[in-house]
Amino acid sequence: MTRTALETTTGTAALLPQMFTRYGADVNGALKSSLSSEHNFVYDTLRYAMGWTDSKGNAVAASTGKALRPILCLFACDAVGGSINKAIPAAMALEFIHNFSLIHDDIQDKDQTRRGRPTLWVVWGESKAIVAGNVLRVVADMSLEQLVQQDVVVPDALTVIEILTEAYLQMIEGQYLDLEFESRFDIELDDYLGMISRKTGALIRCALEMGAVLGTPDKRTVAAFREFGRSLGFVFQIRDDVLGVWGEPEKTGKPVGADIRRKKNSFPVVHAMNYAKGTDARRLQEVYRKEVLEDSDVSDILTVMERLGTQKQAQGLAEEHCEGALRSLESVELSPEARSDIESLAEFLLIRDH
Repeated sequence: MTRTALETTTGTAALLPQMFTRYGADVNGALKSSLSSEHNFVYDTLRYAMGWTDSKGNAVAASTGKALRPILCLFACDAVGGSINKAIPAAMALEFIHNFSLIHDDIQDKDQTRRGRPTLWVVWGESKAIVAGNVLRVVADMSLEQLVQQDVVVPDALTVIEILTEAYLQMIEGQYLDLEFESRFDIELDDYLGMISRKTGALIRCALEMGAVLGTPDKRTVAAFREFGRSLGFVFQIRDDVLGVWGEPEKTGKPVGADIRRKKNSFPVVHAMNYAKGTDARRLQEVYRKEVLEDSDVSDILTVMERLGTQKQAQGLAEEHCEGALRSLESVELSPEARSDIESLAEFLLIRDH
């Protein structure tokens, strides 16, 4: 996908690629089956966290997210000629790990809503939410035991377990760095990119690598999918940061400048802190030392970012990583359908609006 092609699509409606429809039912069915037979209290909280029930345990049609990571895992396995049944346990583990991280992140960030309803800790309290998150992480580990039941040979199963364990360790390290960066004014862009390569990128990279391992013995193909995932992780998070500042409220569910108001050290803020000079630099530090930001503070930061061209810089960097992602798979033999899926996925992550 060339830069010209990217520019012509930016601003159009971001439609989910076909792979989400193709693999979504398999993912959701497996996830619900895994947690449906347990009826004690902690599993009620987990079904709520996954978006399947309300706080009383009644089934609801709540938003459950896109299931990006498990779908990437199934796609990679399928794209390289494998059976998606072999990848289902790994896909389940990925989504459980992702949601375990969200439960704990919401507590640490004091976020009161997720996907349009109260977060788990708001409903059940912090202590029980921590326990629920820990249980979900163990459920993820147990899901991997099903690999051998799907006729995955032991060496491949052990490789998948190692890849996922390493990835969610990196994810936790990234969360630690994110917390450590709070209220600091000396974060370099390379520091920030290193953090998101762990916190966000690790599971995306791992999803594609695990799927490839389960679909082909070719190590070069596996390495190419790993690199594809590494680049996609940057695209995903940088675009997320753009939406956190300039996203349309009716699509993101957040006001313009939401991440500024939270004093979150996202890419736009780190970029502004690195490049603002004189009065603009002093104003940035003044605002970020406040306990609570006012509308005028958010407006001032947006003005500084506009002068610096921060939004254009962020989107440009996302485009560079998008093009790098596509290049990483150029030498891999894939079907026309798989190649089209890859291009659609990369474009979607680059221009998504929510």
